[in-house]
Amino acid sequence: MRHLIVTGLAAATLLATVGPAQAHSTRENNARERCVMVTKAQVEGMFTNFNAAWATKNPQTVTNLFAPDAVLLATVSNTPRTTPLLIKDYFETFLKNSPVGTIDSSTTTMGCNTATRVGTWTVALTNPTTKAVTNVKARYSFIYRYARDGWKIYHLHSSMMPEPTS
Repeated sequence: MRHLIVTGLAAATLLATVGPAQAHSTRENNARERCVMVTKAQVEGMFTNFNAAWATKNPQTVTNLFAPDAVLLATVSNTPRTTPLLIKDYFETFLKNSPVGTIDSSTTTMGCNTATRVGTWTVALTNPTTKAVTNVKARYSFIYRYARDGWKIYHLHSSMMPEPTS
């Protein structure tokens, strides 16, 4: 019995000293493998893909650009959209207006597995009945995160300009 206790203590001591070192090494390797940087051109491409997804008028196509835990604070909705189902629900109505976004100003920040693009944009909306086009001037914030399946929108906020614009 005493031999088993000593053997168990020796094994525990060995695991206590080797285990953390190996775990630390594994965490470092995983962190290095997971750190993905992005270029300004790639961030521009993400917006181009977003606009192209709008053009499909398919709510699921747009929703697929968002991370599963994304937050959408949309221009014309009082409801924070915090699940894929709620995000899709928003786009089911919004896409009927054939939105087309144009970036007016942009500031981009890039880091390890993240990118932000903030600025102003104009979203052209076409009334499906009258075909009249309304240009909505707004501010936007896109936060992108890199995940196993590529770059995803983690947060999108858009709000109309609070002051009249020309």
